[in-house]
Amino acid sequence: MSIKVDSRHLYLQVIDRIKQDIESGKYKANEKLPSEFELSKQLGVSRATLREALRLLEEDNVVIRKHGVGTFVNPKPIVSSGIEELTSVTYMIEQAGKKPGSQFFLTDIIEPTEEEKSKFMPLEVRELAKLERVRTADGLPVVYCIDKVPKDLIPIEAAHTEDSLFKVIEQHTGKRISYAITYIEPVTYHEKIYGILNCDFEQSLLLLKQMHYTDNDEPVLYSLNYFRSDVFSFHVFRKRI
Repeated sequence: MSIKVDSRHLYLQVIDRIKQDIESGKYKANEKLPSEFELSKQLGVSRATLREALRLLEEDNVVIRKHGVGTFVNPKPIVSSGIEELTSVTYMIEQAGKKPGSQFFLTDIIEPTEEEKSKFMPLEVRELAKLERVRTADGLPVVYCIDKVPKDLIPIEAAHTEDSLFKVIEQHTGKRISYAITYIEPVTYHEKIYGILNCDFEQSLLLLKQMHYTDNDEPVLYSLNYFRSDVFSFHVFRKRI
């Protein structure tokens, strides 16, 4: 069915129609849309109008265009969280109605780099316990976590009995993580992690680098969490001042 003429620009009407078709299930997650020629003919618009609509839909992460292959429907993220709220990965997965789990890849004692020593200051850290694991949601690998804590802070084996490191630290030290300083970076490709998380080559990851602190401003945990962008989305509340 072609687009009906109304007062809005045609490309906006095309965007609405494609979104409606996705919501109705006509086009499913990861499904390839018809070719530009076929779709423009179905909607009764020019290919230039269709391309503008697809460009904006891609910016909104509704679709992804693969050069020489076609346009595909992006799956909706399973987990959506406000980045201003500090919660564990376990909690985020549970809030989405999924069962959290962990698969350990590495547990090691390492010597901190000069950069890592500075992150844990004013503590004098000589050794760090390093944990690498995959977090799962209903068995699906969704996050690759690299966590580093001062070696003497918690028993390393305790991390294997509880999914949430927040809980492990609190249970064994009585110290509660109350805030974190976070940096967010897009990751377009990482050979090891892409393979472990079963990511498509053109799919991106969201890397959250976080230094966690207690109520007394004591640094206790440094983490690098690689989130699958098709599973997790983050938003932030911003207020004008």
